[in-house]
Amino acid sequence: MVFKLKQIRMKTVINTKILFVILIVFISCNSQKKIAGNYSYKTECLGIEMDGSQTVKAWGNGRNRWDAIEQAKKNAVNDVLFNGIYEGKQDCEKRPVVAEVNARQKHEAYFNKFFSDGGEYKKYVSLRDERIGQKVSRDRKGSRQSVTHGVVVRVLRAELKQKMIEDKIISN
Repeated sequence: MVFKLKQIRMKTVINTKILFVILIVFISCNSQKKIAGNYSYKTECLGIEMDGSQTVKAWGNGRNRWDAIEQAKKNAVNDVLFNGIYEGKQDCEKRPVVAEVNARQKHEAYFNKFFSDGGEYKKYVSLRDERIGQKVSRDRKGSRQSVTHGVVVRVLRAELKQKMIEDKIISN
């Protein structure tokens, strides 16, 4: 009888440990889903063109697909202008077009208008990418509140730099 009681206790302990491990696995899997929705993606270089443009993959977040793609275009131009592109291939110009510290804040009214919906930034970003042979590559990540899309775009870096010189944001 004592032997059977010990067997029952042993089975209970083993079952409790197995249940605990399964519970931990389910909890850890669930937390990864929540984290993935808040991850910020970096713009990465896919290559340069002979005309001075850069092909990049940029990510945007929005309420729907259209908003996310428009935000990705803005992010691509913003990164080329102010941050430089450090991820991806080493071909891309790493230095930003506007190297002045706090230029975005100094010329806030200009850049708010430049990056507004339907603003001039659209003249310097294109969804066409002849070099890679794809018109658009879209990756989608989603959550309940928003969607995130990765879009392959061409940023017309030379034209963007010329525009900044003409508008006296940077000097030659």
